[in-house]
Amino acid sequence: MDIVLTGTGSPIPDANRAGPSTLVKAGDTHILVDAGRGVVMRMTGGGSMPPFLAAVLITHLHSDHVCALNDVITTHWVMTRGNATLQIYGPKGIAQFVERQLHALEPDIGYRIEHHDPLTEGPKVEVTELDPGDSFAVADVSVTTAATEHSPVKPTIGFRLEHEGSSAALVGDTIPCAGVDALARDADVYVQTVIRRDIVETIPNEMAQDILDYHSGVVEAAQTATRVGAKRLALTHMVPAPTPDQYPEWIARAAEHYEGEIIIGDDLTNVTV
Repeated sequence: MDIVLTGTGSPIPDANRAGPSTLVKAGDTHILVDAGRGVVMRMTGGGSMPPFLAAVLITHLHSDHVCALNDVITTHWVMTRGNATLQIYGPKGIAQFVERQLHALEPDIGYRIEHHDPLTEGPKVEVTELDPGDSFAVADVSVTTAATEHSPVKPTIGFRLEHEGSSAALVGDTIPCAGVDALARDADVYVQTVIRRDIVETIPNEMAQDILDYHSGVVEAAQTATRVGAKRLALTHMVPAPTPDQYPEWIARAAEHYEGEIIIGDDLTNVTV
């Protein structure tokens, strides 16, 4: 499997980082986890496009993780000439979110149907709402879920993908919890959204301080990786976003608590397992 960090950014706009998303390529099966701003362009840079997707998995409904889902839906529809169904999985609430996105796209859908003969109806989308603990298959990839903790955002879920003996845990925004431990246990790569708690604590801004209680810090992510025996730790959704010359500092902080491989980088960083 190739795990491509298609978006390593956060809600804070960054010219160099797209919004949160991760592309998993397991043989010919392409799966997108979350759909932050700029995801379609980053997918293309990662060797994929919406028509190639077997599924989209959503961890939670914070805007930065879903704001480009409408772009994924529209591009999938147009590029498949309306002949394929996009599978979307997520927590309770994702069905209503997708329905409302389609309503918002109604003018565009009408224009395109009127103008392009191959498009005879709107996007085909099949949405499955998941409960924590649900398991399912996407083509030849096994997917398991567990509850994560990102309160007051509820519900939130993380995913573990397995393919031909390889495993990847993609848990979204969360603090350390039993669900993350279950998903990341012995994983070939554990992908965790992180903040630099020591830096954020110094920011004199109430909303900045608010993020401290529902995100994993770099240290906590490293401690989780050690506790569950994950083989690699990949950091994403980094706040505040580091510059490349600061990567060694982030890695050093994690390495104080974890002896495995630590991965940090720009958008389109690729991890092969």
